[in-house]
Amino acid sequence: MTLPVSGCGLFDSGPSAQEVATAFLNTVAAGDTAGAAGRTDAPEKARQALDDARGELSPRAIDFNVTQVVEDEGGAPARATFDANWDLGDGRAWQYRGALELSESDQGWKVHWAPSVLHPKLADGQRLAFDEQRPEPQPVLDREGTELMRPEQIVTVTLDPQAAGDLPGVAEQLAAGLQPVDPEITRQTIVDGVNATEAGQPYVVVSLRQDDYDRVRPAIYDLPGVRFPAQTKLVAEERGYAAQALSGVSEQVDEQITANAGWNVHTADANGAPIEVLQEQPIRPVDQVRTTLSDRTQRAAEQALDPVPQAAMIVAMQPSTGDVLAVAQNDPADAQGAPALTGQFPPGSTFKIMTAAAGLEAGKVTVDQPVECPASKVFDGRTIPNDKDFDLGVVPLRTAFAKSCNTTFAQLAVDLPAQALTDMAKRLGIGVDFEVPGITTITGQAPPGENTTGRAANGFGQGTVLTSPFGMALASATVANGSMPTPKLIEGAETKADSQVEPLSPQVLDQLRPMMREVVLSGTATAVAGEGEVAGKTGTAQFGDGTHSHGWFVGYRDDLAFAVLLEDSGESKPAVQVAQSFLSNVP
Repeated sequence: MTLPVSGCGLFDSGPSAQEVATAFLNTVAAGDTAGAAGRTDAPEKARQALDDARGELSPRAIDFNVTQVVEDEGGAPARATFDANWDLGDGRAWQYRGALELSESDQGWKVHWAPSVLHPKLADGQRLAFDEQRPEPQPVLDREGTELMRPEQIVTVTLDPQAAGDLPGVAEQLAAGLQPVDPEITRQTIVDGVNATEAGQPYVVVSLRQDDYDRVRPAIYDLPGVRFPAQTKLVAEERGYAAQALSGVSEQVDEQITANAGWNVHTADANGAPIEVLQEQPIRPVDQVRTTLSDRTQRAAEQALDPVPQAAMIVAMQPSTGDVLAVAQNDPADAQGAPALTGQFPPGSTFKIMTAAAGLEAGKVTVDQPVECPASKVFDGRTIPNDKDFDLGVVPLRTAFAKSCNTTFAQLAVDLPAQALTDMAKRLGIGVDFEVPGITTITGQAPPGENTTGRAANGFGQGTVLTSPFGMALASATVANGSMPTPKLIEGAETKADSQVEPLSPQVLDQLRPMMREVVLSGTATAVAGEGEVAGKTGTAQFGDGTHSHGWFVGYRDDLAFAVLLEDSGESKPAVQVAQSFLSNVP
């Protein structure tokens, strides 16, 4: 900071001109308009102008750097120059060189107020204004060019509680007016939402498509405190379609729109008419987004889930590329958020894929090796039974896998090192953390069993192992592909993984794949035997107090991997039926 000072003022006491100029600008930067105005010779005018500027520009931060202060002898005004940097958010910076004058009296130095204090080109009767021009988004496409989302005007219904006056009364009328388009909005939800909103900010009640807004407009338009800002956004043609995947894609596009938006700061007259542009950034077009989703696969998944009464979900992936082809949930699942992508569920017997792979890798077993499959087996005092206590005696490993013998795979897990299942699960993707542009995912976790009973339970997916449908779709894709593919949703956007994993060995793949195929040919998933060369694994996973179970079916066919989960279905059979419906409609 350069502060040449010539001469001295008439009054030697109190802060210097440089100190007052610096304090004034720092106070403006801090948002204390009253404090800043108090350092001027026209506090009321200064405060109004400063309030108007902050209200119009909504700066995230302001930085002033005083570069020079010159005082002349004889009581002439001092002049300060400064560099200004207004952070207007989203990477927008308004920068200029400014100047102000200070006069000295018996009250010390004061900033001489004039509109030019805010900007050299701001004159009397003018104000600062900000204008943004957002680029129009292009439709979002699927992998084959089918339009999944298109731009549409969305009207946001907001409520300003101070302007509303009688908040409960307005909330009741507003909820009644919105009933035809959203019956879950009630007087109480609106009041609760207002109370949870930061003071001074309007509460966002709901965002509506234009046709829905037109339906309810007569009932809500004239309510006090209710406002209706509108903005063009990307929406799926059908409500709820691929919502768990496309909501994130829409957010990615919104970020591009914000980054490419044009903007300017200009002077305007008292009526708001523009006078002169002070700084501008031209608008830039937004690239079209093409996703890896397959509209036909997505619709097949959603159709398969429609009849299911409890929460149910399907994730489909292309093994050769990692492309996410479908993320489908029914309404009960949607009410939980995105369990298909981030839910953590015991995988049950689908985890026998990992146990079998670990045993094959270690040379403990082979696909045709005879193994015991008793009805139950005791591990350190804990009895582990097969489903309905079936007993196969001694059978080849492939048969124990196809029929889903808990006792066989509990023993295999105990015979392996504690870390073996954890390591193999990670090679199949369970435990790898991804940053996938457009979606948030959690594959799961497979910690080592702390003791014999823990390792035994993990061996058939009933211990401390947790997975998501996304994670199990990835595991199935890894078996089909031979190595873990990197999942992605948006073409051209890079996915980051927190670790690289070793591919499965040919020795494991050549035995594991026939075992998964046997599940469909003669095991627990024969209902899908007519849907092509399907390979997979069923799973019944107890949760809670052990009296309820989720149903799983995961697997692959050609270059399509999938995971189906039905919560609290009691057994895996309903999941297999859903998979059959899904596969029958997938090209």
